[in-house]
Amino acid sequence: MDWQNIRENYPDQWLIVEALEAHTTTDNQRKLDSLAVIDTCSNGDQAMKIYRQLHQEFPQREFYFVHTSREDLDIRERQWHGIRRSNAVRAD
Repeated sequence: MDWQNIRENYPDQWLIVEALEAHTTTDNQRKLDSLAVIDTCSNGDQAMKIYRQLHQEFPQREFYFVHTSREDLDIRERQWHGIRRSNAVRAD
């Protein structure tokens, strides 16, 4: 489903969606071509909680929490540089 169809079917709701097909533009904007609705949520806090659980359980999948009041999705990719603390090795 595309974003406009989701907005029509789930008006004014918080959702957890998964990107089934997506690409990144040259200006690091993530375009979600095909989406699946994973869950509906009563508020943003619940959406964030469910998103975190799903992301932790399935880190290779591309989940987002969104509100359908947004006409367009503006998702930007960030480039991470350096070492993440959980992956760092301590040298004594």
